[in-house]
Amino acid sequence: MDMTITAETIQFIQWLEPRRDVDSALRKVLENEIRRRLATYEFTDRMFQRKYSMTLTEFQVAGVVKDHGYSYKVESDHQEWDQAVDGVATLRDMLQKLGKQP
Repeated sequence: MDMTITAETIQFIQWLEPRRDVDSALRKVLENEIRRRLATYEFTDRMFQRKYSMTLTEFQVAGVVKDHGYSYKVESDHQEWDQAVDGVATLRDMLQKLGKQP
């Protein structure tokens, strides 16, 4: 994969992380963005855990969607919750890989 970073983008990265080389600065910017998204997904997971008083796995095993007649709201919650839990796992994995310097 051939990628090019423009001079302007490099300037932005260096402005955000002035004491780092471009690669480590970009990694730091990526880490910050991953952590921001992770916090959003974790918040969503906690919100649904409070709303339904159970974890996503418990929600699925209990058949809550079926018990609520496959209502749009409950199905929508389920999909959003599932996406958040998957996002948490994916982003944690990315953070771990990012922490390993090439």
